[in-house]
Amino acid sequence: MTAVTPAPPATATRKVQRTTRTPKRSARESSRGYWIYLIPGAVGFLAVVAVPFGMNLYYSLTSWRGVGTPKFVGLDNYVRLMADPAFWASFLHSTAFILAMAVIPTALGVFLAAVLFDYIAPKFGSRAASILRATFYLPQILPIVVAGVLWKWLYQPQYGIINTVLDGLGLSWLQQNWLGDSDTAMLAVMNVLIWLQIGYTVVVFMAGLSRVDPALYEAAEIDGAGWFQRFWSITIPQLRPEIAVVLITTSVAALKVFAPIYVLTKGGPGTSTIVPAYFSYSNFFTTTQVGYGAAVASLLALLVTIIAIVLLRYQTRNAEGFEK
Repeated sequence: MTAVTPAPPATATRKVQRTTRTPKRSARESSRGYWIYLIPGAVGFLAVVAVPFGMNLYYSLTSWRGVGTPKFVGLDNYVRLMADPAFWASFLHSTAFILAMAVIPTALGVFLAAVLFDYIAPKFGSRAASILRATFYLPQILPIVVAGVLWKWLYQPQYGIINTVLDGLGLSWLQQNWLGDSDTAMLAVMNVLIWLQIGYTVVVFMAGLSRVDPALYEAAEIDGAGWFQRFWSITIPQLRPEIAVVLITTSVAALKVFAPIYVLTKGGPGTSTIVPAYFSYSNFFTTTQVGYGAAVASLLALLVTIIAIVLLRYQTRNAEGFEK
């Protein structure tokens, strides 16, 4: 005869259920304690970003010279911006600076990182590659103001090194007033920005290549692939996540560029090198049209946000495809 196991009493069942629910409740309660650590960051965000941005939006809807009571004018500042040639010129120049700070440094950075990683390091040792990488990164260490003053001296038309060297080589016909001529000022500033950004891209891409399996390069070399074939078929595909990150950060930096323009040209000659950040600054502090400058800053913030979102989505899609 089969023995029947008696059912556990109801009180025991409730105790088991209670003990099984207790870990969930304790985990939930313990997670609440972590929210307190977000308070300093939230306060900093409110004080540094949210509140100033809200005030900027308010002032963009007013006519105010920095003193007295702001006069509410609605969207008049934005309507005025749409018809301002200097405003459109500043955004047009931003596209050139995206080329100088994002596109060209990224392309050169990938190439130089590949040369250091796949040519210099195997032939001359990792020490030589590290020294060259540090050399490329030196401009990033310099303060922007110091770098701007240095290049302003190099570009000086009478005694600057560039014109002096050209004269010494018998190429005096190439001498220019590099920063004082509207035809050359933009190219001169773009050259400085490329020089500043190269080191950042090289270091990021060298770090990305360090995670690539060396066996890929060895197998490709054994199969007879040349350096350029390895660069095109291995280096670029492996660096897609780093390329996306670099393009996002440098493009946003290009849209917000201010210090090099302030030090080198102050937006001149005329408006040939003006950018939105400096255009907003000049309206704030030079012409004291605070409301108008705030409108420029608001549109710049909107543009930066849109571009950052688009690039982040591209990076996410690119990363998902890379993982697959």
